[in-house]
Amino acid sequence: MSNFVSRILVAVVGLPLVLGMLWLGGWWLFGLVTVAAFIGVHEFVTTARPLRPLAPAVYGGVLLGLFGAQKGGIAWLLGGFLATFVLGFLLHALSSTRAPTTAALGSTVLGSAWIGLGLGFVLLLREMHTEGQLIAFTVVLSVFAADTLAYLIGRLAGRHSLAPRLSPKKTWEGLVGGALGGIFVAFIALYDTRDSYLCVWQAIVLGLVVVTAAVLGDLFESALKRDLEVKDTGSLLGGHGGMLDRIDALLFAAPAAFFLVLAYGFH
Repeated sequence: MSNFVSRILVAVVGLPLVLGMLWLGGWWLFGLVTVAAFIGVHEFVTTARPLRPLAPAVYGGVLLGLFGAQKGGIAWLLGGFLATFVLGFLLHALSSTRAPTTAALGSTVLGSAWIGLGLGFVLLLREMHTEGQLIAFTVVLSVFAADTLAYLIGRLAGRHSLAPRLSPKKTWEGLVGGALGGIFVAFIALYDTRDSYLCVWQAIVLGLVVVTAAVLGDLFESALKRDLEVKDTGSLLGGHGGMLDRIDALLFAAPAAFFLVLAYGFH
């Protein structure tokens, strides 16, 4: 099976599942996010093995952060994440590994922050106000549209490399096409609520912020993979690679969208 076909099949199965859990919200969404987070942590600690991340501390910090986000909002999300420092230091002090403290703790905290905070903000988006369901849908669909169109347009018409050192296959043509698609999705998704929620210009800015953050999230993961000399973080999702290869854009886009909507005055 080609990578292109496997990408289509994963999207056909995965997108309805994600949207269904976003629709239900609550502990249903928490369960899906936690599973995705734990798979992502496994991929991260496996990929970053040369840095000796302290796996129990990453799992613990991510779980505490997600649980905090579900039960107590952003303050408890941050509190759960900060537990990573304590867990990591204790484990490093008690372990027999000779890995440098800076590398071991640094990679541990990075994994917890990247995955735990990124997915924690998905939970916060879904519950942040009376339109949480709509805004969560908008962000996820905008990221999906931008990523899909960037991939397709890049394959068909890509000529100019976007970041050749980090990700040679990404092109400016794909970036522009994906960005326009993501912004259009945000505009359409929020159009019916333009008089009661986000107005047209706010929806367009949200789309622009989401797709910009998504591209940065994608490039961030590419930079990590290049440093660690791996092509993909895993093979669980076929042509998409691993879980982190699929959600890397969302891990940056969800926090960006959350704080922009807060800046608009919606809590």
